[in-house]
Amino acid sequence: MGDTYCSDCKRNTEVVSDHAAGDTVCSECGLVLESRSIDEKSEWRVFADESGDHDPNRVGGPVNPLLGDVGLSTVISKGPNGSNGDSSLARLQNRGGDPERALVMAFKAIANMADRLSLVSTIKDRASEIYKRLEDQKCTRGRNLDALVAACIYIACRQEGKARTVKEICSIANGATKKEIGRAKEFIVKQLKVEMGESMEMGTIHAGDYLRRFCSNIGMNHEEIKAVQETVKKSEEFDIRRSPISIAAAIIYMLTQLTDSKKPLRDISLATTVAEGTIKNAYKDLYPHASKIIPEWYLKDKDLKSLCSPKA
Repeated sequence: MGDTYCSDCKRNTEVVSDHAAGDTVCSECGLVLESRSIDEKSEWRVFADESGDHDPNRVGGPVNPLLGDVGLSTVISKGPNGSNGDSSLARLQNRGGDPERALVMAFKAIANMADRLSLVSTIKDRASEIYKRLEDQKCTRGRNLDALVAACIYIACRQEGKARTVKEICSIANGATKKEIGRAKEFIVKQLKVEMGESMEMGTIHAGDYLRRFCSNIGMNHEEIKAVQETVKKSEEFDIRRSPISIAAAIIYMLTQLTDSKKPLRDISLATTVAEGTIKNAYKDLYPHASKIIPEWYLKDKDLKSLCSPKA
């Protein structure tokens, strides 16, 4: 079972996958959300008593245009006494070395981190392209691979208009700290600026870039999400000198105070990865404009007096 948005129920519901028919069905209303889906899982089963060296794959990975051999090279498998492969040929291949081994490892790290963040393939490909350009300049040796890969993903998210916070990137960076990722990002921007002769465009971050994900983390319904989006858009007309992510978090906190199920500040902080103090400061700046930025249709059955007054 998974969790997917159902157009009939107007919210995220659990879905059931019918592998025989290839259908994805909403468990609550029975609507078929996806039909004729392709099963991308392995076509074999591996049992515990099978040899660990036995690889049931009959095909290689997908073509990768960023590699010199586009990913079509042959790897000779190792096997005892030549049963699963010619060990002497495997040794000869290892002696020759693989000039693109570091690049392949970096691409695998990018794919793993991108999967853990549920990023689309376009962001994954953009991050791989950025790393390949660094590798072509011979400037990655001796640097923290996890920090470089995480920074490539951060930049790719910005360029594709799907911004992620540094804290979100840091959570999947295999131990790389925010400081290391920040330094790696500055290094990449500097290196690519030298290559292109101009500054690298990373895209402008807006508060709306984070809303859908943050609201989903908190469990807001469709009407509340729409109200948050309109409030954020209206807030751009005022001179609120706070970062986009803190404005997004503060507006979510503001609107949840108008509902029956008020969310504590701590829950908003955990869902948005923004510190409680930062949310309080942004909320303090937004509070005087509450009546002007919150949509009228959302305030019809709500009282602005229920908003907690920011402490001086």
